[in-house]
Amino acid sequence: EGAEGLFVLLGAGLAAASHPLLYVKLLVQVGHEPLPPTIGRNVLGRKVLYLPGFFTYARHIVEVDGKRGLFRGLTPRLISSTLSTITRGSVKKAFPLEDMEHVSNKDDVKTSLRKVVRETSHEMMMQCVSRVVSHPLHVISMRCMVQFVGREVKYSGVFSAIGRIFKEEGILGFFVGLVPHILGDVIFLWCCNLLAHFINTYAVDDNFSQASVIRSYTKFVMGIAVSMLTYPFLLVGDLMAVNNCGLRAGLPPYAPVFASWIHCWRYLSAQGQLFRGSSLLFRRAHIPAASFPID
Repeated sequence: EGAEGLFVLLGAGLAAASHPLLYVKLLVQVGHEPLPPTIGRNVLGRKVLYLPGFFTYARHIVEVDGKRGLFRGLTPRLISSTLSTITRGSVKKAFPLEDMEHVSNKDDVKTSLRKVVRETSHEMMMQCVSRVVSHPLHVISMRCMVQFVGREVKYSGVFSAIGRIFKEEGILGFFVGLVPHILGDVIFLWCCNLLAHFINTYAVDDNFSQASVIRSYTKFVMGIAVSMLTYPFLLVGDLMAVNNCGLRAGLPPYAPVFASWIHCWRYLSAQGQLFRGSSLLFRRAHIPAASFPID
């Protein structure tokens, strides 16, 4: 119980510390660009247009709403994070995974692969259940944050937001965007774990003195790479959470009213925007630099 409480506190602390980053990312995801691009140069020395990065965007939010404005939507996100952590712990206790002896030699490929499959399946179950339980608060948090775009106050508190969503959209309103989020989680887990397993098995020689060290970092590196590939699922899920909910950020001209998350995916794909918001430091504008005057 003490360890579980510690994980809840750590999760809440991490969520609070990273909230300004997630807030800016969401505003970029919905296409809100309140600041003009600036002309800079790339590594080849060519002139390009750069959209404001995280720090410039965050400074704009502070100028509009003050420092507290960077934490808009934090309360439902903390509740969502807490529910996710508690749910994962409860599922893990209810369905414990039997320990298997650690194997890494090439002679035990079948055994080690079976171990990875079992562990990934168990992790997938925990992630899916925790995602379902915490998603309603995730939806509320997203909608609280995007109110910055239209300066609305429609979602001002957790309980009032729950009542409003239930009244206007019913139970299903709490789970908009859930499917792409779950698909992204599942694809991420399987790709990350299987790639790490095959690299550790076939690419890392057991006779190498630093083999154990390399293996310990493989999954971390694969996680970074795979997260970029599954980012479109996160983007589509977040956009669906705010689409057509009565807020300016979820309506034209920011986005059409999507009939489904597949419609949203196809729209973003056609616009070349499936990775919008994936980078918050060096954001290239799609408008040619020649169309902007240079002072």
